[in-house]
Amino acid sequence: MSNTPVNLSGGLPETILPPPPRAVAERLADALVAPVEQRRDAVAAVVADHPTLLAGWATLGDLAGDDVEAYAYYRVGYHRGLDALRANGWRGSGYVRWRHETNRGFLRSLDGLRRAAGAIGEMAEEERCRDFLHQLDPDWDRRPVD
Repeated sequence: MSNTPVNLSGGLPETILPPPPRAVAERLADALVAPVEQRRDAVAAVVADHPTLLAGWATLGDLAGDDVEAYAYYRVGYHRGLDALRANGWRGSGYVRWRHETNRGFLRSLDGLRRAAGAIGEMAEEERCRDFLHQLDPDWDRRPVD
């Protein structure tokens, strides 16, 4: 008989991404209150200096001028998010829940990619993104919408 403890916690592991540095988060917050005609460029400047800032990519997608541009920004945020998840122990399965503020940049990018894919007629990708959101957070449809 082994003396190795047995994990009886049940369920899938959960990954919570670390927050960005405070100064970077503050800079993004400042960009979000820039005059509307300058906001996209202000956010883009933050992202150019901090290309791993997931909330920045999601926000650029939100501010995009058309569906193709939005699709591109959200896709970058999604892939950068997968990189961040893997760097923080995620191994391709497990939860990444909306209730953790630091996961929201990635989840916003994935949801934005879902919407943009649908808008440009990529229905299979829209469905894959929707399914992935529900795998990552089974409460996805019940999350508070900002």
